[in-house]
Amino acid sequence: MTRFNLNADMAEGFGDWQMGNDDGLLNIVNTANIACGFHAGDYHIMGKAMTKALATNVSVGAHPGFYDLHGFGRRQLNLSEAEVERLIAYQLGATIAIGQLSGIAVTHIKPHGAINNMACADRALADAIVRGTKAVNKDIILLAPVLSQLYAAGEAAGLPVAGEVFADRAYMPDGQLVPRSRPDAMIHDKKESLAQCVRMFCEHKIIAVDGTELSVQAESVCVHGDGPQAVEIAEFIKEGLEAEGLQPVCLPDMLSST
Repeated sequence: MTRFNLNADMAEGFGDWQMGNDDGLLNIVNTANIACGFHAGDYHIMGKAMTKALATNVSVGAHPGFYDLHGFGRRQLNLSEAEVERLIAYQLGATIAIGQLSGIAVTHIKPHGAINNMACADRALADAIVRGTKAVNKDIILLAPVLSQLYAAGEAAGLPVAGEVFADRAYMPDGQLVPRSRPDAMIHDKKESLAQCVRMFCEHKIIAVDGTELSVQAESVCVHGDGPQAVEIAEFIKEGLEAEGLQPVCLPDMLSST
C-alpha cells in the first residue's frame, strides 16, 4: 500500500457552542465525517463545515448517531431494526441535502459513537444500518472499523467498504476498541499513536492490549478532533506516515486505489 486516508469527525458543535478546531483540521485531514444533528451538529454547522471542506479539497461523509444530544451519542439505546433503518436514512438524507446546497458530494457514511460500537459486534444491528444506508444511496462508501460485523455487513450487502482504524484508541484481542470506561482505552502520546498507525498501514497489523497480533487491511485512520491537541496530533501523524513513503488521499481515491 502506498496511500493512506486521514479522517476526523467534525461539525460536532450545536448552535453557538463549538467543539474542536474544524478549520485547523480541514487543512490537514483528507476526509471529514459531518455530524448530522442527532448526537451533535445542526443544519447551519453542517453547511459551514461542508463549505470549508469543499475549499480545502476534503471529501465529506455523514456521521449519524443515536438521537442523544445530552449523551453525545455515546449512550447505548435499544432500538428496533426498523427504527435504526429510519434513524440512518433520515440523517444520511439530510446530510446529502445540505451537501447539495453546499456544492459538495457526500461520498461516505460513518456511524458515530455507541451505535457504531454496538454494530461492530451485533450483526443484526449492522445489517439494519446497512439497509438504511442503501435505501438512500446504494453506492455510497461505508467507512467501518476493520475486523467488525459492520464491515462484514457492508461487504455482504454490496456496498463499497473502507476499513477504518484509530490512531488514539487501544484494541481488544477480538479487534474491538477498548471501552472508554477503561483507563487504557486511549493512547495519549502522539509518538505511540504514530507508531500504531505505521504498524497498521505498513505492517498491516494491530497489537492488542494483551499483546495479541491482529492482521488488518486499513484504508483510513481516524484522528479525534475534540481534544486540545487534535490539530497538532493530526499533523504529526500525517507527516509521520508521509515520511514512511505513504501519500495522503481523500477516501474515494483511497478506495479506488485498492
